[in-house]
Amino acid sequence: MARDFYEVLGVSRTASQDEIQQAYRKLARRYHPDVNKDPGAEERFKDLNEAYSALSDPKTRARYDRFGEDFRKVPEDFDERVAAGAGGGFRGRRTAGGGPRVRYATGFGDDFGAEGIDIEDLLGSMFGAGAARGGVPGADQEAELPLTVEEAYRGGRRTVTLAGPTGQPRRYEVDVPPGVTDGQRIRLAGEGGQGSGGAAAGDLYLRVRVQPDSRFRLDGRDVHVQVPVAPWEAALGATVPVPTPGGGTAKVTVPAGSSSGRRLRLRGEGMPNPRGANGDLYAELRIMVPPVLGDRERELFEELAATSSFDPRRTR
Repeated sequence: MARDFYEVLGVSRTASQDEIQQAYRKLARRYHPDVNKDPGAEERFKDLNEAYSALSDPKTRARYDRFGEDFRKVPEDFDERVAAGAGGGFRGRRTAGGGPRVRYATGFGDDFGAEGIDIEDLLGSMFGAGAARGGVPGADQEAELPLTVEEAYRGGRRTVTLAGPTGQPRRYEVDVPPGVTDGQRIRLAGEGGQGSGGAAAGDLYLRVRVQPDSRFRLDGRDVHVQVPVAPWEAALGATVPVPTPGGGTAKVTVPAGSSSGRRLRLRGEGMPNPRGANGDLYAELRIMVPPVLGDRERELFEELAATSSFDPRRTR
């Protein structure tokens, strides 16, 4: 299923033209292949351009809002030609069941062939065969799927319980791909609203919501975590453990002379990416001092204070 253009740009369907333009410029700078070397950036950039091309023009946007991904099949002057009878009124022909089949008369050019638009064909391509027979396809539905950072990292099978059409709970078995990101949608085909008149049911989309975590902060597929270190580890250098979003630990080397706030990068230790390079894990150092000093510790710190000429407030 094609991605929704509004979703690609991260804007609502009621967004103004200025908001659409601002969203496109921001994302285009981020994913331009000359700037972003991620393997998926080029494809993402193409999606952005396709979405912006459709939504930046008010007339094209109106056709997209009305016809969805089939908007390219509809000529720009569709409404005007329909109102004018397409230059020759309507034509009818019988279907196999004996009912009239309506076609708009010629005048649309090569977009729809020499005989013009077959309304049943157009409805069928947009909404499925059930719509052409008079049925109404079921609506797509959306619900949120809350995940912890570790659950999003690992993926796997999950059981989700949602309220059904009658209010009774319904259980779904969902395969969550490893490395799923916040806002990503998982499609359950045919689990949406029920169609009528033989038309197909809609789809159910579960939108992932990664829950806030006391340890990890996500930035796309990159993961940030604070790592506490002792003053002597920061001053002399050390190798310390770092928690990973998968539930394990990694090792990072703290260079001698490190200060709080220094970030150390662990390449590929962030969220997995099934379509390209994994995200990175950034360990941010945070120097911690003992809350209570023993007698000997106090003596050593006092000796260091008397000996050292280091002034952290000195302007460099």
